[in-house]
Amino acid sequence: MTGYADDLALAHLLADRADAISAARFRALDLRVEAKPDLTPVSDADTAVEREIRALLAERRPGDGLLGEEYGEQPAAGPGGRRWVVDPIDGTKNFVRGVPVWATLIALLEGDRPVLGLVSAPALGRRWWGAVGEGAYAGPDAAHGAPIRVSRVGRLADASFCYSSLSGWEDAGLLEPVLQLMRDTWRSRAYGDFYGYMLLAEGALDVMVEPELSLWDVAALVPIVTEAGGTFTDLAGRPAPGGGASGEHSAVASNGPLHAEVLARLGRPPAR
Repeated sequence: MTGYADDLALAHLLADRADAISAARFRALDLRVEAKPDLTPVSDADTAVEREIRALLAERRPGDGLLGEEYGEQPAAGPGGRRWVVDPIDGTKNFVRGVPVWATLIALLEGDRPVLGLVSAPALGRRWWGAVGEGAYAGPDAAHGAPIRVSRVGRLADASFCYSSLSGWEDAGLLEPVLQLMRDTWRSRAYGDFYGYMLLAEGALDVMVEPELSLWDVAALVPIVTEAGGTFTDLAGRPAPGGGASGEHSAVASNGPLHAEVLARLGRPPAR
């Protein structure tokens, strides 16, 4: 057994439990949806998934901390600074509209560093996972995963570029640089939420950028992308998730060779 093998096995079990709940509620006629204080939606599936994950972690990892989107933070009771970070359903707006691009995101952090990530998208029949020193994999489940690797595209003119909503980039004051990247790359699409990062890790696209995320949106993505050979920073060029353990984050993920130019195009060159 290697460094994070036990934790990866637990993450898969957490995802299995989450998938059983979320898949049963997807497109359910009696799905309950409410608006949170920030006016984003939350469904009964979001809360049920997080409660199930919290209960299992309390049983299997009672000393670890936990941060979840719906129920907040539970500090670590044991030493070592280990903390699980969970987004029970990333892509809730898709989920409540019947769009199958949504997933449960599970990360393990040591201090502020994500060392393990798992993304499970049951409506797509696909799961991605990775841990430091373990590599990155994708498949329908833990037993049928295959290694994944980022692309080798070396020029923006040949790159497939993925972005989040343009309104977010407008709010960040970076709409024009993003539009110019769209013009200068081979192809541009907004696949949204976790999905662009996972396509990047598989080598299906080459750059994914997002101006504003919460820790639970990004923590699970980092080990998967980096273990697949990619580069993942914030807009300032700091290793993601930049900005500490809480608050708002940004993301620039790439296959590596394109990273410096993308950061320069967005007007925030890499930190030295």
